[in-house]
Amino acid sequence: MYISKITRWALIGLAAATAFSTQAVASSHGIDLAGKTVEWVIPFSESGGSAKWANFYAPLLSEALPGKPTVVVKFMPGAGSTKGANWFQQKKYKDGTTIFGSSGSTQFPYLLGDPRVKYEYKDWNIVMASGTGGVAYLPPDLANKFDGDADDLKGIEFIYGSQGATRLDLVPLLAWEMLGLKVEPVFGIKGRGDGRLMFERGEANIDYQTSSSYLKGVAPLVAEGKAVPMMSWGALDDDGNIVRDPTFPDMPTFKEVCEATAGCETKGEKWEAWKAFFTAGFPAQKMVFLPQGAPADAIATYTKAFKAVHMRPDFAEISAVRLGKYPQMTGKTATTAMSSAINVPAEAKTFVLKWLNERYGVVIK
Repeated sequence: MYISKITRWALIGLAAATAFSTQAVASSHGIDLAGKTVEWVIPFSESGGSAKWANFYAPLLSEALPGKPTVVVKFMPGAGSTKGANWFQQKKYKDGTTIFGSSGSTQFPYLLGDPRVKYEYKDWNIVMASGTGGVAYLPPDLANKFDGDADDLKGIEFIYGSQGATRLDLVPLLAWEMLGLKVEPVFGIKGRGDGRLMFERGEANIDYQTSSSYLKGVAPLVAEGKAVPMMSWGALDDDGNIVRDPTFPDMPTFKEVCEATAGCETKGEKWEAWKAFFTAGFPAQKMVFLPQGAPADAIATYTKAFKAVHMRPDFAEISAVRLGKYPQMTGKTATTAMSSAINVPAEAKTFVLKWLNERYGVVIK
Protein backbone atom coordinates (compact mmCIF):
# COMPACT_ATOMS: atom_id res chain seq x y z
CA MET A 1 0.00 0.00 0.00
CA TYR A 2 2.62 2.47 1.12
CA ILE A 3 4.96 2.62 -1.87
CA SER A 4 4.05 0.40 -4.77
CA LYS A 5 3.91 3.06 -7.48
CA ILE A 6 6.83 5.42 -8.08
CA THR A 7 6.34 8.61 -10.02
CA ARG A 8 7.95 8.92 -13.41
CA TRP A 9 10.70 11.26 -12.26
CA ALA A 10 11.84 8.77 -9.66
CA LEU A 11 12.63 6.09 -12.22
CA ILE A 12 15.76 7.78 -13.55
CA GLY A 13 18.53 5.24 -13.52
CA LEU A 14 16.31 2.60 -11.94
CA ALA A 15 16.48 -0.01 -14.68
CA ALA A 16 20.24 -0.47 -14.47
CA ALA A 17 20.30 -0.51 -10.68
CA THR A 18 17.45 -3.00 -10.50
CA ALA A 19 19.04 -5.29 -13.07
CA PHE A 20 22.30 -5.34 -11.10
CA SER A 21 20.55 -5.97 -7.79
CA THR A 22 18.39 -8.76 -9.18
CA GLN A 23 21.33 -10.41 -10.92
CA ALA A 24 23.44 -10.16 -7.77
CA VAL A 25 20.87 -11.89 -5.61
CA ALA A 26 20.00 -14.52 -8.17
CA SER A 27 23.52 -15.61 -9.07
CA SER A 28 25.30 -15.60 -5.71
CA HIS A 29 26.02 -18.23 -3.11
CA GLY A 30 26.65 -16.06 -0.04
CA ILE A 31 29.40 -15.39 2.47
CA ASP A 32 30.05 -16.89 5.91
CA LEU A 33 30.34 -14.49 8.84
CA ALA A 34 30.94 -17.05 11.60
CA GLY A 35 33.04 -15.67 14.45
CA LYS A 36 32.91 -12.12 13.12
CA THR A 37 31.41 -8.87 14.38
CA VAL A 38 29.32 -6.77 12.02
CA GLU A 39 29.36 -3.03 12.70
CA TRP A 40 26.12 -1.29 11.70
CA VAL A 41 27.00 2.41 11.52
CA ILE A 42 24.22 4.91 12.23
CA PRO A 43 25.14 8.57 11.52
CA PHE A 44 22.97 9.93 14.35
CA SER A 45 22.89 9.90 18.14
CA GLU A 46 21.67 6.90 20.09
CA SER A 47 18.40 8.57 21.13
CA GLY A 48 16.56 8.94 17.81
CA GLY A 49 14.40 6.90 15.47
CA SER A 50 17.33 5.50 13.46
CA ALA A 51 18.84 4.13 16.66
CA LYS A 52 15.58 2.43 17.59
CA TRP A 53 15.23 1.02 14.06
CA ALA A 54 18.78 -0.41 13.99
CA ASN A 55 18.60 -1.72 17.55
CA PHE A 56 15.37 -3.51 16.68
CA TYR A 57 16.88 -5.19 13.64
CA ALA A 58 20.40 -5.96 14.96
CA PRO A 59 19.66 -9.13 16.99
CA LEU A 60 17.27 -10.42 14.33
CA LEU A 61 19.88 -9.87 11.61
CA SER A 62 22.48 -11.64 13.73
CA GLU A 63 20.29 -14.75 13.86
CA ALA A 64 19.59 -14.66 10.11
CA LEU A 65 23.11 -14.12 8.77
CA PRO A 66 25.27 -17.18 7.98
CA GLY A 67 27.46 -17.98 10.98
CA LYS A 68 25.30 -15.86 13.29
CA PRO A 69 27.83 -13.02 13.75
CA THR A 70 27.45 -10.44 16.49
CA VAL A 71 25.80 -7.30 15.07
CA VAL A 72 26.79 -4.14 16.92
CA VAL A 73 25.16 -0.76 16.29
CA LYS A 74 27.75 2.02 16.24
CA PHE A 75 26.72 5.69 16.37
CA MET A 76 28.59 8.37 14.43
CA PRO A 77 26.60 11.61 14.79
CA GLY A 78 27.62 14.93 13.32
CA ALA A 79 26.55 17.49 10.70
CA GLY A 80 23.03 16.06 10.60
CA SER A 81 24.41 12.65 9.44
CA THR A 82 26.68 14.05 6.72
CA LYS A 83 29.76 13.21 8.80
CA GLY A 84 28.91 9.53 8.96
CA ALA A 85 27.77 9.32 5.34
CA ASN A 86 30.98 10.95 4.11
CA TRP A 87 32.93 8.44 6.20
CA PHE A 88 31.03 5.55 4.65
CA GLN A 89 31.69 6.90 1.16
CA GLN A 90 35.40 6.39 1.77
CA LYS A 91 34.95 2.80 2.91
CA LYS A 92 35.70 -0.03 0.52
CA TYR A 93 34.25 -3.48 0.89
CA LYS A 94 36.53 -5.73 2.91
CA ASP A 95 34.81 -8.75 4.43
CA GLY A 96 31.14 -7.89 4.85
CA THR A 97 31.45 -6.68 8.44
CA THR A 98 30.50 -3.04 7.82
CA ILE A 99 26.99 -1.88 6.93
CA PHE A 100 25.53 1.62 6.98
CA GLY A 101 22.07 2.89 7.86
CA SER A 102 20.91 6.12 6.23
CA SER A 103 17.80 8.20 6.91
CA GLY A 104 15.83 11.03 5.32
CA SER A 105 18.20 13.53 6.93
CA THR A 106 20.98 11.88 4.93
CA GLN A 107 18.95 11.96 1.72
CA PHE A 108 17.83 15.60 1.82
CA PRO A 109 21.29 17.28 1.76
CA TYR A 110 22.12 14.95 -1.14
CA LEU A 111 18.94 15.95 -2.97
CA LEU A 112 19.56 19.67 -2.38
CA GLY A 113 23.16 19.62 -3.57
CA ASP A 114 24.66 20.56 -0.18
CA PRO A 115 28.41 21.14 -0.79
CA ARG A 116 29.24 19.30 2.44
CA VAL A 117 27.93 16.11 0.86
CA LYS A 118 30.81 14.00 -0.41
CA TYR A 119 28.78 10.81 -0.72
CA GLU A 120 27.00 9.22 -3.66
CA TYR A 121 24.10 6.85 -3.03
CA LYS A 122 24.62 5.21 -6.41
CA ASP A 123 28.04 3.98 -5.25
CA TRP A 124 26.47 2.04 -2.37
CA ASN A 125 24.74 -1.33 -2.43
CA ILE A 126 21.27 -1.39 -0.91
CA VAL A 127 20.20 -4.54 0.92
CA MET A 128 17.10 -3.32 2.79
CA ALA A 129 14.76 -0.32 2.95
CA SER A 130 12.19 0.60 5.59
CA GLY A 131 9.23 2.89 5.22
CA THR A 132 8.08 4.95 8.17
CA GLY A 133 5.86 7.84 9.18
CA GLY A 134 6.02 10.83 11.47
CA VAL A 135 3.88 12.47 14.14
CA ALA A 136 3.79 16.09 15.32
CA TYR A 137 2.72 16.68 18.92
CA LEU A 138 2.10 19.46 21.44
CA PRO A 139 2.08 20.01 25.20
CA PRO A 140 -1.40 19.63 26.71
CA ASP A 141 -2.01 23.37 27.30
CA LEU A 142 -1.44 24.18 23.63
CA ALA A 143 -3.21 21.06 22.41
CA ASN A 144 -6.37 22.44 24.00
CA LYS A 145 -6.32 25.11 21.30
CA PHE A 146 -6.18 22.53 18.51
CA ASP A 147 -9.49 21.10 17.32
CA GLY A 148 -8.58 19.73 13.91
CA ASP A 149 -7.45 23.04 12.45
CA ALA A 150 -4.50 25.21 13.43
CA ASP A 151 -6.30 28.56 13.42
CA ASP A 152 -6.15 29.04 17.21
CA LEU A 153 -2.43 28.21 17.28
CA LYS A 154 -1.33 30.95 14.91
CA GLY A 155 -0.54 33.56 17.56
CA ILE A 156 1.69 31.29 19.64
CA GLU A 157 5.49 31.51 19.62
CA PHE A 158 6.69 27.95 19.11
CA ILE A 159 10.22 26.64 19.75
CA TYR A 160 11.40 23.49 17.98
CA GLY A 161 14.66 21.56 18.38
CA SER A 162 16.00 20.91 14.88
CA GLN A 163 18.85 19.07 13.22
CA GLY A 164 18.82 21.65 10.43
CA ALA A 165 16.52 23.05 7.78
CA THR A 166 18.15 21.01 5.02
CA ARG A 167 17.59 17.75 6.90
CA LEU A 168 14.41 15.75 7.34
CA ASP A 169 13.19 18.61 9.54
CA LEU A 170 12.42 20.38 6.29
CA VAL A 171 9.14 18.43 6.17
CA PRO A 172 7.71 19.63 9.52
CA LEU A 173 9.13 23.15 9.19
CA LEU A 174 7.48 23.69 5.81
CA ALA A 175 4.25 22.06 7.01
CA TRP A 176 4.00 24.28 10.07
CA GLU A 177 4.68 27.37 7.96
CA MET A 178 1.92 26.34 5.56
CA LEU A 179 -0.42 26.16 8.56
CA GLY A 180 0.55 29.71 9.51
CA LEU A 181 2.36 28.73 12.73
CA LYS A 182 5.25 30.78 14.08
CA VAL A 183 7.85 28.09 14.72
CA GLU A 184 11.38 29.15 15.60
CA PRO A 185 13.84 26.27 15.19
CA VAL A 186 16.84 25.85 17.45
CA PHE A 187 19.34 24.27 15.08
CA GLY A 188 22.19 21.97 15.96
CA ILE A 189 20.75 18.93 17.76
CA LYS A 190 22.34 15.63 16.74
CA GLY A 191 19.19 13.52 16.45
CA ARG A 192 15.43 13.73 16.77
CA GLY A 193 15.69 12.10 20.18
CA ASP A 194 17.46 15.23 21.38
CA GLY A 195 14.49 17.25 20.15
CA ARG A 196 12.16 15.08 22.21
CA LEU A 197 14.34 15.65 25.27
CA MET A 198 14.08 19.42 24.70
CA PHE A 199 10.29 19.02 24.64
CA GLU A 200 10.33 16.99 27.86
CA ARG A 201 12.46 19.63 29.61
CA GLY A 202 10.14 22.41 28.50
CA GLU A 203 12.76 23.96 26.21
CA ALA A 204 10.58 23.30 23.14
CA ASN A 205 6.79 23.42 22.84
CA ILE A 206 6.32 21.63 19.53
CA ASP A 207 8.04 18.55 18.19
CA TYR A 208 7.79 15.68 15.76
CA GLN A 209 9.26 12.19 15.79
CA THR A 210 9.44 9.43 13.23
CA SER A 211 7.12 6.54 14.02
CA SER A 212 9.59 4.26 15.81
CA SER A 213 10.75 7.05 18.08
CA TYR A 214 7.20 8.23 18.67
CA LEU A 215 6.04 4.74 19.65
CA LYS A 216 8.88 4.25 22.13
CA GLY A 217 9.58 7.76 23.38
CA VAL A 218 6.44 9.86 22.96
CA ALA A 219 3.54 7.42 23.36
CA PRO A 220 4.46 7.02 27.06
CA LEU A 221 4.34 10.81 27.43
CA VAL A 222 0.89 10.80 25.82
CA ALA A 223 -0.26 8.09 28.25
CA GLU A 224 1.01 10.22 31.14
CA GLY A 225 -0.81 13.31 29.87
CA LYS A 226 2.43 15.16 29.11
CA ALA A 227 2.02 15.30 25.31
CA VAL A 228 -0.86 15.25 22.82
CA PRO A 229 -0.55 14.16 19.17
CA MET A 230 -1.45 16.85 16.65
CA MET A 231 -1.22 15.08 13.29
CA SER A 232 0.75 12.55 11.28
CA TRP A 233 2.37 13.34 7.95
CA GLY A 234 0.27 10.56 6.46
CA ALA A 235 1.14 7.78 4.03
CA LEU A 236 0.93 7.25 0.29
CA ASP A 237 -1.68 4.98 -1.28
CA ASP A 238 -1.10 3.05 -4.51
CA ASP A 239 -1.96 6.13 -6.57
CA GLY A 240 0.35 8.47 -4.70
CA ASN A 241 -2.38 10.17 -2.65
CA ILE A 242 -1.86 11.21 0.97
CA VAL A 243 -3.95 8.97 3.23
CA ARG A 244 -3.96 8.21 6.93
CA ASP A 245 -0.90 6.53 8.36
CA PRO A 246 -1.69 2.81 8.94
CA THR A 247 0.12 2.95 12.28
CA PHE A 248 -1.98 5.92 13.44
CA PRO A 249 -5.33 5.49 11.65
CA ASP A 250 -7.24 7.61 14.18
CA MET A 251 -4.90 10.57 13.78
CA PRO A 252 -5.57 13.29 11.15
CA THR A 253 -2.94 13.80 8.48
CA PHE A 254 -1.22 17.09 7.74
CA LYS A 255 -3.28 17.23 4.55
CA GLU A 256 -6.52 17.03 6.55
CA VAL A 257 -5.35 19.70 8.99
CA CYS A 258 -4.19 21.91 6.13
CA GLU A 259 -7.58 21.62 4.41
CA ALA A 260 -9.30 22.63 7.66
CA THR A 261 -6.99 25.59 8.38
CA ALA A 262 -7.61 29.02 6.91
CA GLY A 263 -4.98 30.01 4.36
CA CYS A 264 -3.42 26.55 3.97
CA GLU A 265 -3.77 25.02 0.51
CA THR A 266 -3.26 21.47 -0.71
CA LYS A 267 -2.48 22.58 -4.24
CA GLY A 268 0.09 24.80 -5.88
CA GLU A 269 3.88 24.83 -5.84
CA LYS A 270 4.27 24.96 -2.05
CA TRP A 271 2.08 21.90 -1.54
CA GLU A 272 3.74 20.03 -4.41
CA ALA A 273 7.17 20.79 -2.97
CA TRP A 274 6.13 19.58 0.48
CA LYS A 275 4.63 16.40 -0.94
CA ALA A 276 7.72 15.72 -3.10
CA PHE A 277 10.07 15.92 -0.12
CA PHE A 278 7.68 13.95 2.08
CA THR A 279 7.72 11.24 -0.63
CA ALA A 280 11.52 11.31 -0.75
CA GLY A 281 11.85 11.30 3.02
CA PHE A 282 9.35 8.80 4.42
CA PRO A 283 8.22 5.86 2.19
CA ALA A 284 11.84 4.67 2.08
CA GLN A 285 13.26 6.75 4.89
CA LYS A 286 15.73 4.27 6.32
CA MET A 287 18.01 2.12 4.17
CA VAL A 288 20.82 -0.35 4.80
CA PHE A 289 23.86 -0.45 2.53
CA LEU A 290 27.03 -2.40 1.94
CA PRO A 291 29.98 -0.21 0.87
CA GLN A 292 31.46 0.31 -2.55
CA GLY A 293 32.93 -2.75 -4.16
CA ALA A 294 30.71 -5.25 -2.37
CA PRO A 295 30.62 -8.49 -4.38
CA ALA A 296 27.41 -10.19 -5.46
CA ASP A 297 27.89 -12.85 -2.77
CA ALA A 298 27.82 -10.28 0.01
CA ILE A 299 24.80 -8.44 -1.40
CA ALA A 300 22.95 -11.72 -1.74
CA THR A 301 23.85 -12.77 1.81
CA TYR A 302 22.48 -9.62 3.42
CA THR A 303 19.45 -9.45 1.15
CA LYS A 304 18.56 -13.04 1.99
CA ALA A 305 19.12 -12.45 5.71
CA PHE A 306 16.85 -9.39 5.85
CA LYS A 307 14.23 -11.22 3.82
CA ALA A 308 14.40 -14.11 6.30
CA VAL A 309 13.84 -11.64 9.14
CA HIS A 310 10.78 -10.27 7.36
CA MET A 311 9.44 -13.81 6.86
CA ARG A 312 9.56 -14.68 10.57
CA PRO A 313 6.10 -15.73 11.81
CA ASP A 314 6.28 -13.12 14.56
CA PHE A 315 7.75 -10.28 12.50
CA ALA A 316 4.50 -8.44 11.73
CA GLU A 317 3.60 -8.40 15.41
CA ILE A 318 6.94 -7.36 16.86
CA SER A 319 7.73 -4.81 14.15
CA ALA A 320 4.32 -3.13 14.49
CA VAL A 321 5.07 -2.41 18.13
CA ARG A 322 8.63 -1.13 17.58
CA LEU A 323 8.59 0.33 14.04
CA GLY A 324 4.95 0.76 13.10
CA LYS A 325 3.04 -0.81 10.21
CA TYR A 326 5.18 0.02 7.18
CA PRO A 327 6.77 -1.84 4.26
CA GLN A 328 10.12 -3.50 4.92
CA MET A 329 11.74 -4.06 1.54
CA THR A 330 14.55 -6.09 -0.02
CA GLY A 331 15.74 -6.88 -3.54
CA LYS A 332 14.06 -5.14 -6.47
CA THR A 333 11.49 -3.46 -4.23
CA ALA A 334 14.21 -1.88 -2.10
CA THR A 335 16.05 -0.67 -5.19
CA THR A 336 12.86 0.90 -6.52
CA ALA A 337 12.22 2.55 -3.16
CA MET A 338 15.75 3.95 -3.09
CA SER A 339 15.21 5.55 -6.48
CA SER A 340 12.15 7.31 -5.09
CA ALA A 341 14.16 8.50 -2.09
CA ILE A 342 17.04 10.07 -4.02
CA ASN A 343 15.10 11.88 -6.73
CA VAL A 344 12.75 14.85 -6.55
CA PRO A 345 11.23 16.94 -9.36
CA ALA A 346 13.37 19.91 -10.42
CA GLU A 347 10.48 22.29 -9.64
CA ALA A 348 10.27 21.05 -6.04
CA LYS A 349 14.01 21.39 -5.55
CA THR A 350 14.00 24.93 -6.95
CA PHE A 351 11.13 25.94 -4.67
CA VAL A 352 12.76 24.50 -1.55
CA LEU A 353 16.15 26.07 -2.27
CA LYS A 354 14.48 29.48 -2.62
CA TRP A 355 12.42 28.91 0.53
CA LEU A 356 15.49 27.89 2.54
CA ASN A 357 17.26 31.06 1.47
CA GLU A 358 14.34 33.38 2.18
CA ARG A 359 13.25 31.77 5.44
CA TYR A 360 16.52 30.69 7.05
CA GLY A 361 19.25 32.43 5.06
CA VAL A 362 20.54 29.08 3.82
CA VAL A 363 22.33 29.35 0.48
CA ILE A 364 23.31 26.14 -1.26
CA LYS A 365 25.58 26.55 -4.27
